[in-house]
Amino acid sequence: MSHIQTEHLFDIALSVEASLQLLGHTPYGERKIARVTGGTFEGPGLKGTVRGGGGDWILVRADGVTQLDVRLVLETDDGALIYMTYKGLRHGPEEVMARLNSGQPVDRNDYYFRITPGFETSADKYLWLNKAVCVGTGDRTPGGPVYNVYRVL
Repeated sequence: MSHIQTEHLFDIALSVEASLQLLGHTPYGERKIARVTGGTFEGPGLKGTVRGGGGDWILVRADGVTQLDVRLVLETDDGALIYMTYKGLRHGPEEVMARLNSGQPVDRNDYYFRITPGFETSADKYLWLNKAVCVGTGDRTPGGPVYNVYRVL
């Protein structure tokens, strides 16, 4: 079996509104919705800001796993718009997750946080993103989530 190779696409830091919409315990788990208010991203060939108005449809499952469903609009420094979506999972030991959920800083190596981003754009310079499979690692900091995003080669 061959090994999967990746290349660094960009790092992205998101700003999230402090108050979440709490929908309570649904048949699927505890549902919360977070509004993304902005952010920045930068990598070897891609740099810009995150437009406000995105969101994260969060589900905390019965097994303690947090499931993410995020939709954002990126604006590159040259004015292109890129729609970014990703699904993700975050979980770890109960005591680590309790610290993380209370807003305390936690070492990113103490819990699992992975995403699978996808992109959609009409900008000629970035059409290659429409065909890319990507993965990312995350860190939930007190200021908001930070991700390192990679393209699978």
